[in-house]
Amino acid sequence: MSYEHAHLMLPADSAWLALESPQNPMTITVMMRADGLTAPRFREFLQIYWMAWERFRYRPVKRVSGWWWEEAPDFCPGHHLDVVLTRFTESSLQEWVSDRLNQPLPLYRPMWKFWLAPNAEGGAVVLLRIHHCYADGVSLMNIFDRLCPASPQQPPGVYGAPQTAEVAPWAAAAKNWLSQLVDGGQPKGAETAPGKVSPTNEYGQAGELLDYLARGGLKLTSELSGFLAESEDTPSDLRRPLLGRRHCRWSAPVALDRFRSAAKATNVTINDVLLACVAAAARPRLGISGTTLDEAVFHAAVPVDIRSRLPDHLLPEPDTPGNYFGTVFVPLPVDGESTLERLYRIKQETRRLKQSWQPGIAWGLSVCAPLIPEPLRQPLAEVFYRKASAVVSNVPGTRDARYIAGCRIREQMFWVPQAGDIGLGVSIVSYAGQVQFGIVADEAVLDDPQNFLRDCLQELSELPGVSPIGV
Repeated sequence: MSYEHAHLMLPADSAWLALESPQNPMTITVMMRADGLTAPRFREFLQIYWMAWERFRYRPVKRVSGWWWEEAPDFCPGHHLDVVLTRFTESSLQEWVSDRLNQPLPLYRPMWKFWLAPNAEGGAVVLLRIHHCYADGVSLMNIFDRLCPASPQQPPGVYGAPQTAEVAPWAAAAKNWLSQLVDGGQPKGAETAPGKVSPTNEYGQAGELLDYLARGGLKLTSELSGFLAESEDTPSDLRRPLLGRRHCRWSAPVALDRFRSAAKATNVTINDVLLACVAAAARPRLGISGTTLDEAVFHAAVPVDIRSRLPDHLLPEPDTPGNYFGTVFVPLPVDGESTLERLYRIKQETRRLKQSWQPGIAWGLSVCAPLIPEPLRQPLAEVFYRKASAVVSNVPGTRDARYIAGCRIREQMFWVPQAGDIGLGVSIVSYAGQVQFGIVADEAVLDDPQNFLRDCLQELSELPGVSPIGV
């Protein structure tokens, strides 16, 4: 295929293919409940609006020079939508969604797929699975915000984007930005490469990112020393070899005002309250007690959007898919005896990490993952993910209700993948004044995901300023 129909992947995108494992596929899952959505309306929505982003017509292809975006020559939207007419109950729906999470996406097609269950109890269900190399959570939310207006009579406004990528200018800017993190120097003007360059030279330019980090390794180690000095997570039932079979569950919607009231009454942030709920639910599932529990260490890997910290030359075009977030590792006080103790200890940790450059450095190292030989890649991932027992993502949605193909979206849920040997993922999604907890867990680490969600909400009800709530 000619270069006109193929583009070298940016390292920030191909990193998710480099870190793929059979036990932990790097796939994002999105679920929406939409009143009255039918198969003909949704097919039209996909054909006209979703396909306006050219990237969704491309598939990742591995070549000697790295991962490429290659336009699928036989692309057919019908291969990417299954309509399921089963009249799912809530419980059978959760089992069905779990089965979809365990269904691999084929490499010979663009790696995304929709399912529509129009007859599900409580409203039609739209399910999307998409490989992380296409977009991160923020990118996907921005795309859905574009495609799902605030009125059923209002069609989507500006939408779609061409699939283009010039790695050389991006890599030069990334190298310059990483040098600021490593050296602590003052911001400099980002380097750019004039004009077009051949794909081979683009890959060579991207490889300089890894060369730079090797030459500046001592300084980079200094930046990472604060994280590396922390103890690894205590061995527990949540840290077991993965089986590769996952279950997902989600809670009923909870009014956002409940979390806001708790945060106001205790002088913390809503995010602190959310993390405290997760810590409380994780505590009884560690399988440890006594002195071991008193000294337990438990980190949550929390994705952090770094777009606001990037220089202009690294920023993507508005509303284009891509991967621009790092990771911060938050110690959760699973040894805390009381609700307020856990909450205030989380507040202390989040304040400490608020100004950290750890997310930027984590993003920079993930960018280098595709450039590292396979035998050395796993140790790089373990530098970060061996110290976390869970991934906790907080996905902000719109404050007002939205409409997809003219149908009101009542709920939306979101699950992110868990890298390395992490087998537990907790997703917190806010939308239209309500919050939902979702969980995806490998069978080896958790066999009671619904009870985990129950304990999250029980912790909320025990905070000052919040009335009791059922699950």
